[in-house]
Amino acid sequence: MKKRLKAIKYIIYRETIAEPYGHFISFIGAFIGIGLIGFLNSLNMESADNIFLIGSFGASAVLVYGATNSPLAQPRNLIGGHLISALVGVAVYKILPLNPEIVWLKCALAVSLSIVLMQITKTVHPPGGATALIANIGTAKVKSLGFFYVINPVLMGVLIMLVVALIVNDISKHNTYPYKNTDK
Repeated sequence: MKKRLKAIKYIIYRETIAEPYGHFISFIGAFIGIGLIGFLNSLNMESADNIFLIGSFGASAVLVYGATNSPLAQPRNLIGGHLISALVGVAVYKILPLNPEIVWLKCALAVSLSIVLMQITKTVHPPGGATALIANIGTAKVKSLGFFYVINPVLMGVLIMLVVALIVNDISKHNTYPYKNTDK
């Protein structure tokens, strides 16, 4: 019982960023990272085809700019998780027939296979599941990219977010990215 109360207290009272300066750094990182991806996309495509800004990047921004010490936010996980999931998502989309009645099956298969492969490769990054899902439920423009989806928008977007995270997160003396465990 005491152990359970301790766990509940940890979950409820644990803060990720306690200082206002940390909130500011998170805002700046997310704004620059997502803004840069969107801006570069706007130079090449109409706003209706804004395929660079896939939904999973929003969740990645939360991790790499707001929870920098999480194992799930580290560069290996950010890059590997998205790339593996994008490859799996596109492969599932290409292999299974284009029958709209089995979209649910494609989605379930893409996400579950992505999770297992991220676990095996030790690159678990939860937004990767959404990256695999988007390859199957995205717009016609996203689906038409085929395996190019892995390179652009996924790899290019992840690299932009990583570079911004490396620069912005190290501005703060309280924050380092990638996380360096100094407890050892």
